[in-house]
Amino acid sequence: MFAFLDPPEIILIIVVVLVLFGGAQLPKLAKNLGKAQQEFKAGLADGQKDATKSGDKAEDKNESSSS
Repeated sequence: MFAFLDPPEIILIIVVVLVLFGGAQLPKLAKNLGKAQQEFKAGLADGQKDATKSGDKAEDKNESSSS
């Protein structure tokens, strides 16, 4: 994932994040990121279900009109 970053660059990014958010805010930040990721995945799953339902309805219409 971080193949394009060298270890010193990763350490610098971590230090900048600690300075910007502070040590006390990092657990809250990580928790919120986890929640956002779960909501995003749930939204994708709902979208796929809706797309599948729409596709099934369109196929049913095509089959009934061609009969």
